[in-house]
Amino acid sequence: MLVLILGIIVFLGIHSVRIVAPEWRLAKIEQWGEGRWKGLYSLISLTGFVLLVWGYGMARLGAPILYEPPVWMKHITALLMLFAFIFLGVFIAKPGRMKPALKHPMLIAIKTWALAHLLANGDLASLILFLSFLGWAVADRIAIKRQERAGLAAPYIVPGPVSNDVIAVIVGVVLYALFVWKLHLLLIGVSPM
Repeated sequence: MLVLILGIIVFLGIHSVRIVAPEWRLAKIEQWGEGRWKGLYSLISLTGFVLLVWGYGMARLGAPILYEPPVWMKHITALLMLFAFIFLGVFIAKPGRMKPALKHPMLIAIKTWALAHLLANGDLASLILFLSFLGWAVADRIAIKRQERAGLAAPYIVPGPVSNDVIAVIVGVVLYALFVWKLHLLLIGVSPM
């Protein structure tokens, strides 16, 4: 469980710099250059992600089960995950009409992913992991709103053609299908269905 918690702290910690120290982050980018900042950021993120995945894999096996979700909840999880992947597709694709409407589709995808997995998993390791990400995504969205009001973040995304939305939905559905088909089992070690 300690490796999981350490991974969460490292991964969400580096992703929280924008939340807790936006001016410091901007000063470091200016001082070091964007490439060096992104390199360090990526290295720390990757380290945290590896610890998180490894720790979750170990902790999940022996974690106490705090509640057992009903079987039908897994169907709701599957539906929510389809939307999470579509939101991810909106984040990945060029702006259409959906990206400006959603404003922060990656954060919406993370919140949807975390909520969906909380509905389907009642073990302590899952609760720690998914509640951490859900709480972080909510805090990040609040911080972004404050930064937009302070002029530190761009509040507006220029809409593009609807064809970009179609591409985003296709990307999301394809990613979802790949995860349901093989990737979830391959990467996480558990079949989602």
